[in-house]
Amino acid sequence: MNNFYNLPDGNVVISFSGGRTSGYMLHQILQANGDLPDRCKVVFANTGREMPETLDFVHQCSEHWNVPITWLEYRKEMPKFITVNHNAASRNGEPFKEALQQPKILPNVFRRFCTQELKVLTIKRYLVSIGWKSWFNTVGIRADEKHRVKKSKEKRWENWFPLNDALATKKTVMSFWKSQSFDLKIIDGSGNCDGCFLKSEATLAAMFRLYPDRMQWWSDIEDWKSKQIGRNAQFHDSRKYKEIGNFVQRQGDWIFDDEAYLCQADNGECTG
Repeated sequence: MNNFYNLPDGNVVISFSGGRTSGYMLHQILQANGDLPDRCKVVFANTGREMPETLDFVHQCSEHWNVPITWLEYRKEMPKFITVNHNAASRNGEPFKEALQQPKILPNVFRRFCTQELKVLTIKRYLVSIGWKSWFNTVGIRADEKHRVKKSKEKRWENWFPLNDALATKKTVMSFWKSQSFDLKIIDGSGNCDGCFLKSEATLAAMFRLYPDRMQWWSDIEDWKSKQIGRNAQFHDSRKYKEIGNFVQRQGDWIFDDEAYLCQADNGECTG
């Protein structure tokens, strides 16, 4: 019987986003392969804007399943990354802000250099530092997200999509977590970076209502960057975070009762 979770030959990195889907993927790989060999690394790239519950979940997966997870963070000084752990991980956006120091613009839906710098390149630099020259990059994209399956454009690695190959769906993932002794304890929409600009207007508004202090960081970054470059800087071409926050504060909860009132087009996934 074909097990789609058997490790391919050669070096393999498992990119753990800190969500339920990637957690399920890690569990299935462990079930299929047992203790992971040295040629396989599980890596979590922390941006500093993940919810505290996400950090706790990554730690719980490591503890419950007895699997080492390497925690990485971007730094502007060479080698441009550091290794941390659950206790030492940044929680106030420090890696993210460091990555925004040099560019003349903020990342946006067309130029997602935050994902590239904070996650993709940070993981690459770590793997190169331990002597890897090529590897398989394990990506947690499910069969019901098939449109996101893409071949790697990088010469160093080839993407591997075991969840898609195994026909695992969101229903598969959620059913699995219902049977576990622990789970990711965040509300819908707060995964990945808490205020990610890829999230819908409705999701960002809900985050402002529930976590105004956390969302203030995004508004402050837009102000900081605008002052730094001497002109307006914002993550999204049609909305500033301060405007969303002020709007939620003025209008109250009724805007969340009308599905047509706020744009709900985007899911805020930063893998890709």
